[in-house]
Amino acid sequence: MLELSESLMDKWTYGDVFKQVLSLKGKLYRFKDNRKTLLFSHNGDNYFAKIHLGVGWKKIIKYLFQLKFPVLSAKNEWLAVQHLERMGINTTPIAGYGRKGINPAKIRSFIITKELNDIESLEDFSFYWNDMPPEYTLKKALIIKVAEIARIIHENNISHRDFYICHFLIDISAGIKHIKPKEIKLYLIDLHRVQVHRRLPKRLQIKDIAGLYFSCMDIGLTKRDLFRFVRAYKNKPLKTVLFDEKNFWEKVNHRGIALYEKTFEKIPSLPV
Repeated sequence: MLELSESLMDKWTYGDVFKQVLSLKGKLYRFKDNRKTLLFSHNGDNYFAKIHLGVGWKKIIKYLFQLKFPVLSAKNEWLAVQHLERMGINTTPIAGYGRKGINPAKIRSFIITKELNDIESLEDFSFYWNDMPPEYTLKKALIIKVAEIARIIHENNISHRDFYICHFLIDISAGIKHIKPKEIKLYLIDLHRVQVHRRLPKRLQIKDIAGLYFSCMDIGLTKRDLFRFVRAYKNKPLKTVLFDEKNFWEKVNHRGIALYEKTFEKIPSLPV
């Protein structure tokens, strides 16, 4: 299978296009587990190519013994982008996709996405919030927007599995100081581990929200901010959520704290 957008049609005109894409040269961002991500340019535009060269049976067996589902190809991300677009969630636009092979350990594949311009990750955007808090209306709007995205994907039985604020990008084309709370545009990226379920398992829902919570622990959020997220995520009155789903949010809290302690080897400073 091979798909290319019109903007890339003239880059590979002769020979084996699939082979040429797999041997692309550019700025290498990542090369691990037979998967590499690189940036290349064509006709004045930048593109990211994520190339999968086969995971191997050893990796597959390891994941299966851990009761995890291994990502075998770029198909996962290709489908995830389409799912998000149908739900009205902004993400990186696809410019190409290809896949070859039947043996699950040796599937070769790629996905090409167009680079987003004038964006910044929420991790970087909120980096100085502890010392320089943002405007109240902007922070409130961002929290609600992130919660709404989380709610939409989970209501559609989708788990992200790398759900951190660094994977939310905010449009700063108007200038960081001129972002209007009512016009915030966010993109959700890094979709290669996304899973679509018949029914979203509660443990994966908890995993996503706990990961998001963990990644926000050092940006100066207040307890009121956290409650605002809970209310927007469940789209119900806060008292109802905390009474009906106390166990769920306790698990989110415990898992988020445990992840922080494991990552940074210290106890997080939590809002009171």
